[in-house]
Amino acid sequence: MTILYRITYLAFFLPLLVAVSCLCWLTAGIGENAPVAHWFMCLWARLSLAVSGVEVRADLSALKPGQPCVFLANHQSQFDILVLVHALRGWNVRFVAKESLFKIPVFGPAMRRTGHIPILRENSRKAMKSIDDAVAAAKKGISVVVFPEGTRSHDFSRLGEFKIGGMIMALKCGIPVAPVIVSGSGEVLPRGKWVPKPGVVHVKALPAFDPAERFTIREREAFRAWLQDYMGAAYQEVRQCPPQ
Repeated sequence: MTILYRITYLAFFLPLLVAVSCLCWLTAGIGENAPVAHWFMCLWARLSLAVSGVEVRADLSALKPGQPCVFLANHQSQFDILVLVHALRGWNVRFVAKESLFKIPVFGPAMRRTGHIPILRENSRKAMKSIDDAVAAAKKGISVVVFPEGTRSHDFSRLGEFKIGGMIMALKCGIPVAPVIVSGSGEVLPRGKWVPKPGVVHVKALPAFDPAERFTIREREAFRAWLQDYMGAAYQEVRQCPPQ
């Protein structure tokens, strides 16, 4: 990766991030569920992917277009947010993201104002508040994106262990759950790096289902074990035969 590429990327990405954050903050009150702010968020993702030389190849054929879902996606990189905003642009999505992101100047307040949901797993009271916020968003027809691993994976050969909070959130939202497999984002932007490498990220959605037909809240541990195996097998398939 050349120094010129790094300079070009940062010179474009940082001002774009600030500009779009401001636009999202300003337009968050326009329309039901902030569709204008969502449009700007999708534009940010598309332009950022283009300048970074990253192509997203997504297979969403298993999903019903626009149907509100809880998207449960594996997590390889900070770049996953851009990738999923772009891949899921047909859905008005909000992310459940670590609380530290909401402390970033300009960007954090824009996330909060547009309805993204901070979570601090170390604090059980705040974690339950995040679950309640996700349920409230789902009731408004918003799709929620949750990373059940809770953090970025270190080992891209398999999925990390799923956390129970994501299972509770998925069960309580009362809308279909759609597992989403992401592969390649960890190579594009490894942990500890700030500038992505050009490359391809593959995204594959699995069929949406109603988790309440199979599991209750009391059976959340069984749900976690089942989902871990289901998504883990799908992840290996995507790694071996990625969407074209």
